[in-house]
Amino acid sequence: MSERWSTNDVWALAPDASSRKAAQKVAKPASWPNRGWRAADPGTDAPGGAEVVWGECRGSGSKPYQAAAHLTGSGAPAYRCSCPSRKTPCKHVLALLYLWAEGEVAEDTGPAWVGEWLTRRASAAGPRTAGAARKTPADPEAAARRARLREERVADGLAELETWLRDQVGAGLVDSRQKGYGQWDAVAARLVDAQAGRLAEQVRALAGAAAGPDWTDRLLTEYALLHLLCTGYRRRDELPEPVRATVRARIGFPPPEPDPAAAVRDHWHVLCRHDFDADRVSGRRIWLRGRDSGRTAMLLSFAGPGRGHDASIRVGTVLDAELAFHTAENRAVVTARHAEHRAAPPPGGSVADALADHARALAADPWLEAWPVVLADVVCARDGGWWLTDPAGESLPLRSTTESGWRLFGVSAGRPVTVAGEWTPDGLRPLTAWDGQGRMVPVS
Repeated sequence: MSERWSTNDVWALAPDASSRKAAQKVAKPASWPNRGWRAADPGTDAPGGAEVVWGECRGSGSKPYQAAAHLTGSGAPAYRCSCPSRKTPCKHVLALLYLWAEGEVAEDTGPAWVGEWLTRRASAAGPRTAGAARKTPADPEAAARRARLREERVADGLAELETWLRDQVGAGLVDSRQKGYGQWDAVAARLVDAQAGRLAEQVRALAGAAAGPDWTDRLLTEYALLHLLCTGYRRRDELPEPVRATVRARIGFPPPEPDPAAAVRDHWHVLCRHDFDADRVSGRRIWLRGRDSGRTAMLLSFAGPGRGHDASIRVGTVLDAELAFHTAENRAVVTARHAEHRAAPPPGGSVADALADHARALAADPWLEAWPVVLADVVCARDGGWWLTDPAGESLPLRSTTESGWRLFGVSAGRPVTVAGEWTPDGLRPLTAWDGQGRMVPVS
């Protein structure tokens, strides 16, 4: 059994700030005359032992809104509410979970509609499982033909990209800014046509590289990485399988499904979490590190407008779980979870340890955008920018645009702390800190 969610865990489910604000207004016991939580079966990894939290909230209509959150099983957490909101979870579910996190909800199996909803969920899970087993294409020959066609399109698109890169370097970069975004957008559009969608995003992001004070170095570096990717794909048959898988993933080929039979069971330190914008959806990276295996894992998810991310993996905990890995980028999925508990700060190292670990990761994936680091006993200080300094006097800069420096400084009050974050080409993005008493504090 896992710990009951905290109020911070509940608010992390909110799809946006307005949902949280609206939920706070109805998160009052008087608004929920009927509420309860149903106990999960013994041995289930249920937060606080609850399978489902349910409640009926007084609204403006004659009938109360029926809200519930299913916290265990496949697809959990899942939510339902009879209100007309299209957001998931809506303000009523958030408010209900907040009351439960605050201990304002007692154990109660609930009315009939709770059981009916759980029955429908169980019935719906059966066909999906059967459907998942039918992933073999109906026409393997047609699927193989489509795969060959895509490979040809990608090869053509990357050949054009190589020619364009050669032209840019040959002509010099001095006019790159004056040409504006249009030059990169046009190349990106061609790559989209070539079905190299992720590579197109990388080309479109070149505008950001051309905006900084050291833009010539950044732009030339990005061009070099693009050229390396084109060369890697052209010579993919000569590459070791892990590198070949990385090249294909960076271009935009969907990775094969991870093999659950090869899942790794470990006690995973949940180090940090970073939310980011990804075109019209929001993305979330959660970094974990195995206590026994030492392996690094990244859980990557996306949520559309009006939908919140799954918050069942909580930073600052140790998760006893089985993870199945994709073939590239340390991406993994949780195939089974057994228990979760709050934990002391994860093992950290020095600045030299972090850079050495990053160098090993960069050797395996030269296009790495972010890598998790855990620094122990570092002091946060400001000297023309924010820095973290370890006991040996070695320092790492924080990203120049971050406001996390002030938050981190406030948490540490000048004393050594443990910090987990992402090391990026622009500096360290601090995401989580543990103060002198071992308390975890988000700083992003």
